[in-house]
Amino acid sequence: MIGVLARAALMALAVAVATMGAAAQQASDVLAPEGASGVAAKAPVHAKRHMVVAANPIAAEAGLDVLRAGGTAADALVAIQAMLGLVEPQSSGLGGGAFLVWFDAATGTLTTFDGRETAPAAATGTLFLDASGKPLDFFDAVIGGRSVGVPGVPRLLETVHARFGKRPWAELLEPAAQLAETGFAVSERMSAMIADDAGRLDREPSARAYFFDAAGAPLPAGTTLHNPAYAASLRLMASGGADAFYKGPLADAIVAAVQGHPTNPGLLSREDMAAHTVKERAAVCAPYRGFEVCGMGPPSSGAIAIGQILGMVEPFPLRGLGPDDPVAWRVIGDATRLAFADRERYVADGDFVRMPAGLLDPGYLAARSALIRRPTALPPEAATAGEPPWDKAELRIDGVPAEMPSTSHVTIVDDQGNVAAMTTSVENAFGSRLMVAGFLLNNQLTDFSFAPTEEGTAVANRVEAGKRPRSSMSPTVVLKDGRPAYALGSPGGSRIIPFVAKTLIALIDWDLDMQAAVSMPHLANRFGTYELEEGTAAVSLAADLEALGYKTAVRELNSGLHGIAIGLEGLTGGADPRREGVALGD
Repeated sequence: MIGVLARAALMALAVAVATMGAAAQQASDVLAPEGASGVAAKAPVHAKRHMVVAANPIAAEAGLDVLRAGGTAADALVAIQAMLGLVEPQSSGLGGGAFLVWFDAATGTLTTFDGRETAPAAATGTLFLDASGKPLDFFDAVIGGRSVGVPGVPRLLETVHARFGKRPWAELLEPAAQLAETGFAVSERMSAMIADDAGRLDREPSARAYFFDAAGAPLPAGTTLHNPAYAASLRLMASGGADAFYKGPLADAIVAAVQGHPTNPGLLSREDMAAHTVKERAAVCAPYRGFEVCGMGPPSSGAIAIGQILGMVEPFPLRGLGPDDPVAWRVIGDATRLAFADRERYVADGDFVRMPAGLLDPGYLAARSALIRRPTALPPEAATAGEPPWDKAELRIDGVPAEMPSTSHVTIVDDQGNVAAMTTSVENAFGSRLMVAGFLLNNQLTDFSFAPTEEGTAVANRVEAGKRPRSSMSPTVVLKDGRPAYALGSPGGSRIIPFVAKTLIALIDWDLDMQAAVSMPHLANRFGTYELEEGTAAVSLAADLEALGYKTAVRELNSGLHGIAIGLEGLTGGADPRREGVALGD
């Protein structure tokens, strides 16, 4: 496993080589697979035994080393997340949370693990309101201690490792600890994100000391960065398990940083840290063209929204229309708008909020699908929440949190056929900007709706003590006849949902391989405006979509889709060309 350290210096070359191959040319000329700004798509990666797809080549190599040593996907997850927290700290780490969808090959069962952050016991609906009762501006809420929820990643890793792992826990954390001491090269992406966040990240002394040089300039790519504090934190966990994170000196340091912030203190307490638990939940599955598309239920909105989108588009001939037909995107776009309307009104942490039992009811989805049997875009007044069946109805009002795109996704298949799809996040890039013991703390509490009520009616995703904020993270495992066929997920804030749904349609309806599917240009419509990925062929559909009644906006849509197709002939992996991730396997 120590081989990852010797190979770390070669990873930049590996990334460059990986981007040179052309993806299978199965899509149409209009929406041929490509990366952002016209970068050629990476080549699909094939393997027979096992595979890892992760957002950084050093982290992917760490996971592959574990699989080669006989470890399971659960073991590889530990090594990968420990490494991502070092080399991609802007997206995920020990101070964040994660959702995991796990297929257990021995039993043929699918389950999910909720490692989402929780609100402190002292939190109330006024957490993100100013003195006059108005919602705070986003970054006024984010930066500092106010936005920090109890991190879930360490307990999630320990829980899954104890259940499904084979390799020693300490062994899995040591490669990242060693690399933190010996140093690693700052990647192009990390350097660019540091520079983009100047003015916010450097407001916090601990982050400024780590991510900026002595003159206050953002660290350039290639800078060798050491993090002995992170190594020490990992070794505390290696010897003491997750309890070493949630109790004792490390927990005290986290609480002190949150509560002691000079301008924006938070409410997190030692008791909150010690009380955090990982919750195993049943997967939420929805049928689609003979497949079962399965993922996280609440507090994630991912599986429900994706299942709704697919259920609404299934009656339409997407295969015949093809990926370059604006009518196909009208159907997909309006289905997404309707799913998001339901999401904003109804979906939140199911342990706190009753939700309609019928959000995925076939009859309800058929009625919603009928709304988009029209020649033009749904008008705004029609793209509203529906009235799905309830066990016991409750009045709901819409609430829209500012969910921001900085997350990471890992997909793994091991020798035994176990499948792991984990999406992991600190929420906004660099989270709360608070750095403690070598890692950043999340700002996940800003995924709650800032306003707890609208005109006296409660918002489902309001802040409550001990509640988990709603998320769009959508780790997904697709089953065919009870066996995994695809596993995937993405970063991207609330755009994760259309990113993943579109990729599933590309795989199932348009027969793209995994690499071509994750590379395909993005078109996303959550709230009425059709977003088109800048620098790609998606922009060529703007005039057609406008003729159908949409407003369009050309934007950077930087996903990080990572997936594996699982077939009789082996595994095919795809890593999003928009980021530095890779697929590796044997």
